Amino acid sequence: MTMAWEPGQIPELLAPAGSFEKLAAAVHYGADAVYLAGRRFSLRARAGNFDGEELRQAVRYAHERGVKVYVTVNIFAHNVDFEGLGEYLRFLRALGVDALIIADPGILAVALRTVPELPVHLSTQANVTNAASARFWSGQGVRRLNLARELGIEEIRQIRAATAVELEVFVHGALCISYSGRCMLSSYLTGRDANRGDCAQPCRYSYRLVEEKRPGLFFPVEEDERGTYIFNSRDLCLLNRLPQLIDAGVDSLKIEGRMKAVGYVGGVVRVYRAALDWLRDQVADGSDIVRLVMPEHFSREIRKLGTRGWTENFFDGPPDASDMLHDRMRVAQSWVPVGIVRRADPLVIETRCVLSPGDRIEYLGRHLAAVDCTVVAIAAEDGRSLERATPGERVVIRTEPLIPNPEPDSLLRKNNGEEG
Repeated sequence: MTMAWEPGQIPELLAPAGSFEKLAAAVHYGADAVYLAGRRFSLRARAGNFDGEELRQAVRYAHERGVKVYVTVNIFAHNVDFEGLGEYLRFLRALGVDALIIADPGILAVALRTVPELPVHLSTQANVTNAASARFWSGQGVRRLNLARELGIEEIRQIRAATAVELEVFVHGALCISYSGRCMLSSYLTGRDANRGDCAQPCRYSYRLVEEKRPGLFFPVEEDERGTYIFNSRDLCLLNRLPQLIDAGVDSLKIEGRMKAVGYVGGVVRVYRAALDWLRDQVADGSDIVRLVMPEHFSREIRKLGTRGWTENFFDGPPDASDMLHDRMRVAQSWVPVGIVRRADPLVIETRCVLSPGDRIEYLGRHLAAVDCTVVAIAAEDGRSLERATPGERVVIRTEPLIPNPEPDSLLRKNNGEEG
């Protein structure tokens, strides 16, 4: 059943859309598909998510631009969670969504019975780690498998060789310290159930030790003198491994981040889109995909979007202590999003951090090369001159040099002087 890679065949780029604004950014920067959620049945209950009318608008917006929409229905359901499920699935079918993302076998059974024409993609929460499991789920009517993040490249190749089902792999974003995201730590510490979409991310907390007979006396928890964030994994980044993933026959490359900021979502999609387009061009010019090495400028660009540093996780083998971030919650971020273009002429942006005349900024177009310029004037939309803009304002800015052909939904960023 091996599905050999064919020259020119580039996987789908699948992006997170935790809100309409993030959806617009992902589409603008070149995602082939987005995944999002309604207000129920999703494992990101605290993302923006979409009510019924918002879902309708999101599907219309994406489809008008040739982008597919997959809706997450991926909680591990309790009996009470099935109330209204069939009605919700029929609603999604009426909207014309392109697939459902499901983890729970019970929800899968309801979906196959209620909306059999809707493709089902199996969530990574189902932790498919072997070819036998892949064949089993394919036999249950699942169209695509989002493979467990605990797999290395050789295991992915073996699964590809054993089944014709579509394979999806996470290539970028936050990693859960628990096996395939099945975690009870949030429930124990906060009462918020991660497996029903309400994770409080306690793996990012700083911990200290207390002995039960010494209440109030806290001892630092250290691991090799690196600090106390004992569960805090670095973020996944497989940017430099795209040639191998493509050669292995992966059908879809997935970015994590429905709860991340719009600057992160748009920025990461922009880099991966450029990387995949570069690979397509190289193969079209006769290069062998397995011999291609990603140029350094892609990595330089992705480092400007970091939060916890990077790891390739299980790609070549089990991760070790170097793949953890033990001394702090996140790394310093040298570049920060400063605004989103809302109108091109005059150049109106919605700010995301403080902006002042004299600030040097970069405009992130659809191509990888950023446009460097300086803000020379800021004004309110009514024409009043401003000495600074604060986050959340819509302002008119003038730059030198002028940004050539700025597009709505494009991002602007600036260097905040910190070392990342």
